[in-house]
Amino acid sequence: MPSPVPLGEVMRRRDFVKAIASSTICFPLAARAQQPSVPVIGFLSTDSPDESEPVLAAFRDGLAKTGFIEGQNVAIEYRWARGQYDRMSELAADLVRRQVAVIAAMSLAAAQAAKAATTTIPIVFVTGDDPVKFGLVASLNQPGGNMTGITFLTPDLEAKRIEVLHAVAPNAMIAALVNPSFPASDVRLTVVRGAASALGLDLIVLNASSEQEIDTAFASVAERRIGALLVTSDPFLFGRRQQIANLAAQHAIPTLYFSREFAAAGGLMSYGANLSDAFRQSGLYAGRILKGEKPIALPVLQPTKFEFVINLKTAKALGLTIPPAVLALADEVIE
Repeated sequence: MPSPVPLGEVMRRRDFVKAIASSTICFPLAARAQQPSVPVIGFLSTDSPDESEPVLAAFRDGLAKTGFIEGQNVAIEYRWARGQYDRMSELAADLVRRQVAVIAAMSLAAAQAAKAATTTIPIVFVTGDDPVKFGLVASLNQPGGNMTGITFLTPDLEAKRIEVLHAVAPNAMIAALVNPSFPASDVRLTVVRGAASALGLDLIVLNASSEQEIDTAFASVAERRIGALLVTSDPFLFGRRQQIANLAAQHAIPTLYFSREFAAAGGLMSYGANLSDAFRQSGLYAGRILKGEKPIALPVLQPTKFEFVINLKTAKALGLTIPPAVLALADEVIE
């Protein structure tokens, strides 16, 4: 018969078993706590998901080039204003409360809202306007603060668009479709009116801040005998590109747009920066910031190439002949 184990030895064994059990419970928790957390990017847009698919794909591609893949080693919190500019401040504040690592602000309105919401979280913006003039950065080469990004300075191109539209429809009364809710709409109008005046043209302004108002604006095209239309650059109008291209075809009005996506949607012509390149670069910048670079050290970038696209299929449907001199300037012809 085995000799009895001393009471002290029993107590020591019990303490040992408890220690082992405690370590097996605590170790996995401690190991999980030591694992690096996945960084979160706040994506702030004035559009809706469906309308933003081309630029969103470009943004993700830029991120991927820096080694960040959504769902694997980075997460993205999306905030969509769905064309309601007055919601931008609320959405930006929500991302700040979420304590995201970077905010990607995909328009002037988004950038302004993000700037007002935080002075510490890095912000990468994409805007068609002058970020210095609108107070986003101190200068293009030395942004300062917590913001940097990409600008394609589209107002400077509005004058050229008026010239191209006049060359295609020399005898037509020209109108400009403008979203008055856009923070830089007055900048657009000043440039467009100046260009029209230089050509001796009386410009008609059609305002639209909703889908219904876009329909109303096109209804007035026939009533006012407008012969050509310029769609001024604006994120809201970009998000309604298919609606606008369809209405232009329905009313048989030659129309010039500010991005290739309109021409791809059936619009007649577009002239502007390559938006996909701009949003891809914003993804690259966001990834570089996640890796430790500071916005203050990343200069605001500008496009080096602008695209003139003509949709000849649409021109044929309109019974319109594009002048050879204009056709020769096209970077891309859709047939």
